[in-house]
Amino acid sequence: MKTKKVILGLGLSLSLILAACGNNNEGINQESQNSQKTSNSSANSESHMEEMEHSGSPEVPEGLKRAEDPTYPEGSKAMIETDHMAGMKGAEATITGAFETTAYVVSYMPTNGGDPVENHKWVIHEELDQPDSGPLAPGTEVTLKASHMKGMEGAKATIDSANQTTVYMIDYMPTTGGEKVTNHKWVTEDELSPIEQ
Repeated sequence: MKTKKVILGLGLSLSLILAACGNNNEGINQESQNSQKTSNSSANSESHMEEMEHSGSPEVPEGLKRAEDPTYPEGSKAMIETDHMAGMKGAEATITGAFETTAYVVSYMPTNGGDPVENHKWVIHEELDQPDSGPLAPGTEVTLKASHMKGMEGAKATIDSANQTTVYMIDYMPTTGGEKVTNHKWVTEDELSPIEQ
């Protein structure tokens, strides 16, 4: 009789242990799925950064007006406070151009396929195909003429937000190493800060 009770007790204990392990596995699977979603989102963001054209031409769109009295004049230096691309934040920038315009955050579907690009900074008013006079309201649909990234030129985009500001074209050495980036388009005035003397 005692042996039956011991066996029954052991069987019950084993069932509880196995049930607990099953629940833990569900938790582990859920955590794994959440972590995978986060890493996929990070991967998309990193992929977006990798596809950006780091260096560009010194040519600017037709009709773009030079800033008359910019905070950071051409040839001056400033610290980069934004991270549009890896190695950008904390790098020292040399200003190669300063212009008055409307800078837009846009979302679009690349013409070469792939995932939609959301909240891309920045496309300026003069890089839109036949836009109405600016600034354009959020939700306005436009066609991009900019070629900052592969699949951008000719893409249909939606304006997410507009910022009338001074935009800067800059040269800088990435903090992550590698080649110097020249004529990067664009950073806005609030994405730069003075270099402390």
